[in-house]
Amino acid sequence: MASHKNSQIIRWVVIITSFIIVALILWNTYDFFKKFKTEERAKMEILAKAYERFSTADLDAEISLESKIIGNNHNIPMIITNEKDSITEWSNLDIEKSKESKFLQKQLSIMKGQNKPIIINYTLDNDVFMSYIYYRDSDLLTKLKYYPVALILILFLFASVIYLFFKSNKVAEQNKLWTGMAKETAHQIGTPLSSLLGWIEILRLENTDEDTVKEIENDVYRLNTIAERFSKIGSIPILKKLDIVYATISSFNYLKSRSSKQVEFIFNAPKKEIFSNINLQLFSWVIENLVKNAIDAMEGKGKIELHITDNEKNVNITISDTGKGIPKKIQQQIFSPGFTTKKRGWGLGLSLAKRIIEDYHNGKISVLKSEINKGSTFAISLKK
Repeated sequence: MASHKNSQIIRWVVIITSFIIVALILWNTYDFFKKFKTEERAKMEILAKAYERFSTADLDAEISLESKIIGNNHNIPMIITNEKDSITEWSNLDIEKSKESKFLQKQLSIMKGQNKPIIINYTLDNDVFMSYIYYRDSDLLTKLKYYPVALILILFLFASVIYLFFKSNKVAEQNKLWTGMAKETAHQIGTPLSSLLGWIEILRLENTDEDTVKEIENDVYRLNTIAERFSKIGSIPILKKLDIVYATISSFNYLKSRSSKQVEFIFNAPKKEIFSNINLQLFSWVIENLVKNAIDAMEGKGKIELHITDNEKNVNITISDTGKGIPKKIQQQIFSPGFTTKKRGWGLGLSLAKRIIEDYHNGKISVLKSEINKGSTFAISLKK
């Protein structure tokens, strides 16, 4: 218990530390972004001064520095406009000649939204003129701007993984608890079952009607089968080479003897043994579940037919009823855990049947056909 508590504390320390580290990275990135943006602004202001000096310099003035400053701007996209907002110059923009005007206007609009313009003052014939430098963030600064978004997304994914991890752990613990309870229930049922078998023998010694004793014995064996199913929860079932015909008819006849006389039971199978690797308790549970569902679909009145056929590779079992049928729109959902059309029930029967047949027996189970108010046919296919 103490080790479990310590492991939980360590988990939370790791999680909190991870969040703090990511938060610090985000803050430092934002701080670096602001500084870098300020530096780009300073560069553009220097560039504006260089343009100012360049445009007002005398013919014999030394302007090599200004020329170098203007020529060294290779990474910040910019547009220069006059006082009438007409574009006079641009740089670091990849423009197609055919789309030059529209592209420049669009870029100018983006630049106006990103940064304040820098004014260039120059004098010509004693008249003062102004131009405006508009610019947008460099590619590096743009990437840096979206870096925190990527980090936040990573943080969100990290949090989601942690949440799913804890949730799955909780579900695993609950499943472990239910598994333990199921096994303990099976163990506890074993004692009264042994006692009941003893009482059955006493009834026989007292010359009780053999048919009555036999039916009681069948029910006791049925309870024993249920207990065995519970004991196998959480364990990998052991498969044995058994006769499918015998295993199927046993479950079929048990329900037949305990169902309404208004339900007609028909069983068709080859008069031979057909072997397959199965777990008897789980396989019989699937047959019983499908037959019970058929009885419920017919509301206790109708016909159930079970057919067994085989070929070189497979044995095929079909269970048909004359019930209300399954709408096409839900035929793909009926094997999902929790899905049910009944007022009572957990919606686990068909999902467990699918898992038993497909996961444990490497077979297939499906709705072969179904018509509203005419009935449904389920099909099971197992390897011989």
